[in-house]
Amino acid sequence: MADARFGELEGDQTGHREIWNRVRSRLKVDLGDEVFSCWFAGMAVEELSSGTVTLSVPSRFLKSWISTHYRDKLTALWQSETQSVRKIEVTCRSPIRQKVEPTRLVPPGQPRPAAAETAAVQLRPAPEPRRAEPVAAALGAAPARLVEEVSSPLDPRYTFATFMEGAANRLPLAAARQVAEGAGSLKFNPLYVHAAVGLGKTHLLQAIVHHIRAERQQTKVLYLTAEHFMYRFVHALQTQSAIAFKDALRTIDLLIIDDMQFLHGKQVQQEFCHTVNSLIDGARQVVVAADRPPVELETLDERVRSRLASGLLAEISAPDLALRRAIVERRIEAARQMAPAFEVPEEVIDFIVRNVTTSGRDLEGAVTRLVGHNQLTGLAVSLAVAETTLKDLVRAMDGRRVKIEDIQRIVAKHYNVSKQDLLSSRRTRSIVWPRHIAMYLAKSLTPRSLPEIGRRFGGRDHTTVLHAVRRVEECLKGDQALGQEIEVLKRMLEA
Repeated sequence: MADARFGELEGDQTGHREIWNRVRSRLKVDLGDEVFSCWFAGMAVEELSSGTVTLSVPSRFLKSWISTHYRDKLTALWQSETQSVRKIEVTCRSPIRQKVEPTRLVPPGQPRPAAAETAAVQLRPAPEPRRAEPVAAALGAAPARLVEEVSSPLDPRYTFATFMEGAANRLPLAAARQVAEGAGSLKFNPLYVHAAVGLGKTHLLQAIVHHIRAERQQTKVLYLTAEHFMYRFVHALQTQSAIAFKDALRTIDLLIIDDMQFLHGKQVQQEFCHTVNSLIDGARQVVVAADRPPVELETLDERVRSRLASGLLAEISAPDLALRRAIVERRIEAARQMAPAFEVPEEVIDFIVRNVTTSGRDLEGAVTRLVGHNQLTGLAVSLAVAETTLKDLVRAMDGRRVKIEDIQRIVAKHYNVSKQDLLSSRRTRSIVWPRHIAMYLAKSLTPRSLPEIGRRFGGRDHTTVLHAVRRVEECLKGDQALGQEIEVLKRMLEA
């Protein structure tokens, strides 16, 4: 039945257009407007034949990127519309090919059109030289227009005034303020901020932009996400304005790139590296943010990683108890401005800050849920209401509990030993110390008992585990470097 329907569809130009429109709409919803416009705005259906959908894009870079990162998603979306689709092919349109609406489809079992007929369908007279699009024109325009038209969108809420300071983010916040104020910040160039999702990287970067535009209007600052940078670069190549794009980037005073982990493509990375080198050599500031340190961005070219690691690396870690409480209280105060009667008992605040520990974004989400429940049901916020309303969020936190196997794998990799070494009876220091660290982490991060941990480490007695834990705890009292190393391992386990 499905195959028969598919055969009908291949001959039904209206039907295939309707399906493609539905697929495009779902892509936009799932990925967001910005990602959709970057990668799929120029995509078209070329052919639907024998279970294969052929999609075309205007450049080889887009073909490679979409084939690598989005082919499975496209296949799933098409198959949800018609199960007979078995394969998605992405091709690159040549400059002289003309997409005809409706697209000419070849039903199964029918011969392909003759070459002359195909040429008549696909070819058109050579186009006139393309005029630069508005964005391309902006690249060669005045710096103010460059910022206005090319910069990624900014959230007006992300300012220094709304950024909550704590021990987890004090260093990156201080560095960001220096950059924003221009107070000798070039000694920290590039500034590289890294943190897990939801800890405030984007907030901090956009706060720099807002401060400069309000206080130092003569400073030319450009804020871009990595995907936006890639899109602008590909667009410049397509519109034959790559030289203007490169020249424009090299005239700004401050370049800020967010979500560096998404920068892919050899040519794009080379251009980014050249741009960063040019700006730094010209005594201009570069700020970059990513979800992990440069050395862990395996998809980046070695030269890019080396350049990023040459400046100041500032990490935003998970908020401690005091910072979590400050974030929750600030969010509650903001809610009261909209609904003066909204009240949250102290025991509910304690429940939130104890159970939602991963990020400020989750903390704000927890308060937003309570506000919504209070406004929509009229029920006062209580501990019982909080436990019910936030149960999936709290369960999600519990579901991310660390496993002993994960600890053994991460510790073994960190100390360059094998997991078998950790479980063995070997007593050399290069093995014993990592084993002690792994046992300490197992006791700290898992609910397992000492006997259970001992069994997981090669059948050891619980007293051996207790000795290892106490040994590490004793060393932590006077060794700050060890404390930082333990925190790094914890973040790797919780990522």
